[in-house]
Amino acid sequence: MTDIITLADPRVAAVAQDECGEPLVDLREDGQLLLDSRQADDEGSYAYLRAGALQRLVRAQRLLPTGIRLLVVEGWRPPALQRRYFEEYAATLRRAHPDAGPERIRELASAYISPPEVAPHVSGGAVDLTLCDHTGRELPLGTEVNATPEESEGACRTHAPGIGAEAREYRALLGRALTATGFVNYPTEWWHWSYGDRYWALLRRVPAARYGPADPPRPPD
Repeated sequence: MTDIITLADPRVAAVAQDECGEPLVDLREDGQLLLDSRQADDEGSYAYLRAGALQRLVRAQRLLPTGIRLLVVEGWRPPALQRRYFEEYAATLRRAHPDAGPERIRELASAYISPPEVAPHVSGGAVDLTLCDHTGRELPLGTEVNATPEESEGACRTHAPGIGAEAREYRALLGRALTATGFVNYPTEWWHWSYGDRYWALLRRVPAARYGPADPPRPPD
């Protein structure tokens, strides 16, 4: 048994949403955080976050030791992109587990990709990120960002027992800074943190999520 609440848990979907109306902000224009391009999509969606989530990330960065910075990998995802990611990963799991039913596949898939209807990234309040030094070189946190449970042999879990001392220290450092500024971690992915979405509301025990699915950013005039 596990005490991890996955995004497939019905309690997540049951959380109410009280949309606060904060806009998405383009990190490429804001310039306060380093942004990696490995998850760049054709529309540039990966570079957007809700304004409040961005402000909290900037505060978290100020809590890090001199010479260490946050490196953002992906923020907002449009619903169609989230659905594609989920369906593609679910298909690989169906091939690996041919006897598993739809609910089991959904549960397994949600350890890596959120079901589209509750996805934190769709809210614009979730971010995949890691740590880097002052030159932008990534620090060792035990696995690559977005490593699947299969390829990492479970080391993608935030508190995985098999990672080295240095990686554990950096994960703890990342966690202290982000927790202090209001984020919650999805414990199957050390790199995934969110603020304001349904999962955040459930873990923080607040009545409703601040962010529903985010409106697409407005095109430039």
